[in-house]
Amino acid sequence: MISFMSNDNLADIWRRIILGDGKSWVVFAHGTCVVLPDPAPGVDLAAQAVEILREYGPVHVGSPSADFGTVTLDPGPGWAVYGHHNDVLTYVGPDEVSDDSDLAVGLYGRHKRNRDGHELTVVHVEDKRPR
Repeated sequence: MISFMSNDNLADIWRRIILGDGKSWVVFAHGTCVVLPDPAPGVDLAAQAVEILREYGPVHVGSPSADFGTVTLDPGPGWAVYGHHNDVLTYVGPDEVSDDSDLAVGLYGRHKRNRDGHELTVVHVEDKRPR
């Protein structure tokens, strides 16, 4: 059971999830977000996030990249799935999985991160650096 999330919906979801007004972040097409807590002035945030996701997005079985954990969002709905980079998270909505177990949610989130790590399609940049 997979639903389509618009780019605006993804940005709104991540605005709700990310705590701290000073964190910049970048969202990719399948719901993966790379948080950039302290980017340097003048750095292209999208390019920096692409480099991080290029390295930490793809899944390689038997390596740390295949590991994951889930966090149930409060307030919900949905989950954030994390992996081997602290600043890379993937959103999984309740309408995307029919089984809400940690294993099913985590596997689906890892699959979405893998797709984002290969496709590297940026859909939103939230620049919170001081002006």
